[in-house]
Amino acid sequence: MASTIPLDTKTLKVSPVHPPKITSVKPLAESTGLSSLPSIYTFTHNLHDEPISDDPEESIPIIDVSLLVSGSPEEQSPVIHQLNKACSDWGCFMVINHGVPESLTKAMIEVFQEFCNLPEEEKQEFHGNHVMDPIRCSTGFNPSVDKVNLWRDHLKFYTYPEFHSPNKPVGFSEIALELSKRNREVAIVILKAISKSLGLEESYIEKASNFELGLQILAANFYPVCLEPERAIGIPPHSDHGLLTLLVDNGISGLQIQHKGKWINVNLLPNALFAHIGDHLEILSNGKYKGVLHQALANDKATRISVAMPHGPSLDTVIRPAPEFVDNESHPPKYIEITYKEYVKLLLSGKICSKFRLDFEQSKAVYAS
Repeated sequence: MASTIPLDTKTLKVSPVHPPKITSVKPLAESTGLSSLPSIYTFTHNLHDEPISDDPEESIPIIDVSLLVSGSPEEQSPVIHQLNKACSDWGCFMVINHGVPESLTKAMIEVFQEFCNLPEEEKQEFHGNHVMDPIRCSTGFNPSVDKVNLWRDHLKFYTYPEFHSPNKPVGFSEIALELSKRNREVAIVILKAISKSLGLEESYIEKASNFELGLQILAANFYPVCLEPERAIGIPPHSDHGLLTLLVDNGISGLQIQHKGKWINVNLLPNALFAHIGDHLEILSNGKYKGVLHQALANDKATRISVAMPHGPSLDTVIRPAPEFVDNESHPPKYIEITYKEYVKLLLSGKICSKFRLDFEQSKAVYAS
């Protein structure tokens, strides 16, 4: 297994979490004696009753990334415009013709399924001691602050600037490494285009975020069939920290994004990536582009598997609004200036929700407390 990434947990002041031996959701879901959902998995807010958009015009934008790589300036210009509209109106889009082999994404989903099928005692070694471990297998976000167990099994590991991965099952590390490399190549192309869509120089986001040392994570989610899906939740509404997340799944519905006050089902096109804006791109644009709220519902029909790859700044980088989007009168900065590491620390502390949309004064008060 790779050596531990040099995360300064002492500076982060993250208290180690030593939960009792965790049982995955998978064996519970497969239990023949389960007649009702255990209360610890009951999510009180019934997301299934919230309004869902059925407007055919409300379709998630599609971006052909191949034109950003090999297209002429005339061909790239409308794509940059489409990207601007997608990021400002939606905070997300589907990416097609991205060059990541479909066979590779399917192999990742299959090998993660094999990981989930491992005996509990074999998975136990990857459960980790605290939420900042570079490899961590769990069901929730943070056992010290979680109020309810999520209906999912979750494996998270850091893939850049240093690569970490479980060493089982056979072939897992090799597939994860190749997918991570190919995924990062796509993210770089998109971030360059997003810089241009904001009217900034092409390399602005990469330079401002120190992306060369930026943190990349592979987060795989296993949502087993749930006998009472209306009482459970896969992942509650949240936005991702970082700049950009790219996601694939096994074709089973469950992911939703919020748009104009309604939830919209995300049904990915074949071999498409789902891209959504993270909090730190929202900060960099001073709110011009919003980190999209999304959630994952439980279902009683089929197991859903997703593999998400968030791409963030380097841990020691302060992400602040670009000067072009700030003035002292009509456009003051909307976010406090803290490092990516400090931002994650606030999220883990439970002092703020997973959506960092506090105004400037509230943010200062929270950070100072």
